[in-house]
Amino acid sequence: MGSRKHNMATQLKEARKTRAFAKITNCPTSPRKMRLVADQVRGVEVEKALQILKFSPKEASRNLEKLLMSAIANWQAKNEDASIEDAGLFVKSICVDSAGMLKRLRPAPQGRAHRIRKRSNHVTLELGTKTKSN
Repeated sequence: MGSRKHNMATQLKEARKTRAFAKITNCPTSPRKMRLVADQVRGVEVEKALQILKFSPKEASRNLEKLLMSAIANWQAKNEDASIEDAGLFVKSICVDSAGMLKRLRPAPQGRAHRIRKRSNHVTLELGTKTKSN
């Protein structure tokens, strides 16, 4: 590996160490339904995002609330001396990708069958801090 590539790779590794994020894989909710809830909390402060997710009637909001709590705990593990209120945490990015599908058959009239696709998704949530330059 060239020296320029090596230096860039080490910089990326160091940046990943300070990043606070959480992932959920194979969540049994369709990606479309999960994106509706994810769009509500993208770019919002953490306290407000928790309130939005807590009082949302959608089932996907429960999974995202747990994921957000996990990301906050990961941030606290890396920054033990800082407090959440003073840091100005917000949801920097939230990405919903489709995962595998369970394919099932539903009986239909006249000996036919319809295919049922039970979709699932992967969600990645990253937290950011608001600094004075932002």
